[in-house]
Amino acid sequence: MAALDLFGRRWILRIMWELRDGPLGFRPLQQRCDGMSSSVLQQRLTDLQEALLVERDAVGAYQLTPLGRDAYHELRGLVRWSDRWAAELDRRPPDRPTTGSPPSA
Repeated sequence: MAALDLFGRRWILRIMWELRDGPLGFRPLQQRCDGMSSSVLQQRLTDLQEALLVERDAVGAYQLTPLGRDAYHELRGLVRWSDRWAAELDRRPPDRPTTGSPPSA
């Protein structure tokens, strides 16, 4: 459950997504994350470092650790499911609400 608590924190998954292709410095990462506040980004990076999912390289850029890359690869299944879900929501009849919420059972 600790992983779900970590991944449920705002911006954590976005930061991991942005680091998927390699290291980024603080400012470029902040820009890719829609300019989130410096304090929030710093806290989330600290959270990810403490969880051993992100580390700083020799020049000070942030990158996924091997464990972080493993987590990213596991999360890709969720991305694929999310794409299917979005497509299903787009196919709803027009008389159904389009709030982006899951369909009611």
